[in-house]
Amino acid sequence: MEGIGRNIALLLSGGTGMRLGADIPKQYIKVCGRPVISYCIEKLLIHEKIHELWIVADTAWQPFILECIEKIHDCNTKKFKGFSIPGKNRQLSVFHGLCDIKNHADDKDYVFIHDAARPLLSQKQISECLNMVRGYDGLVPVLPMKDTVYASDDGKKITSLLKRNEIFAGQAPEVFRLGKYLEANRRLLPDKILKINGSTEPAILAGMNIAMISGDEANFKITTKGDLERFERIVVERMQCCDRQREERGQYE
Repeated sequence: MEGIGRNIALLLSGGTGMRLGADIPKQYIKVCGRPVISYCIEKLLIHEKIHELWIVADTAWQPFILECIEKIHDCNTKKFKGFSIPGKNRQLSVFHGLCDIKNHADDKDYVFIHDAARPLLSQKQISECLNMVRGYDGLVPVLPMKDTVYASDDGKKITSLLKRNEIFAGQAPEVFRLGKYLEANRRLLPDKILKINGSTEPAILAGMNIAMISGDEANFKITTKGDLERFERIVVERMQCCDRQREERGQYE
């Protein structure tokens, strides 16, 4: 078995989020006084098993992100190591990040890939991903399909019925051995990588040994205005819960 390496987080924040209909990318919209991206950054910087953080972001937004990092308290901001430039699609952005990380890391290190638009990443899920990936080339959290699943060759009529218990929806974060995963992506250059939709696809195509663990339905991706409103409701509820707990503790001090 290969030696245990460090865990390096790669946070993807290069998307434009135009489907939300906002004037700025969704990950920079403020919710309860904080940009969406700051919620992910905080969780990654706080976690004791995340050793470094790299962020893929357009140069125009990098000063904004640095300000966000400076405002996060009670965490090791020195874990943040730098930015990478976005690519033409999500996977090319991942590749740019991998190349920058490789200049400061070893093949045996793990890269923990997450989307800034999934701000409800929990400490528990981070721990599960990093613990369960040991012994594998990579790992992806998945959710079971709740509805009946069909296949269609032309998108107009049903071709066949798929086995629901054999179909899973992949989530972020995803974790991979840096050296093997970088090479898997490099093999797809220059054109095939532009057709990749999920970060685990290059690993599967390269024959890497990828484990699955149970995903977290609460860790949804903000894509629509409804998603953003749902996230805001959750944050407000959590803040109110914390306020109540502080008040209760104060009564017994």
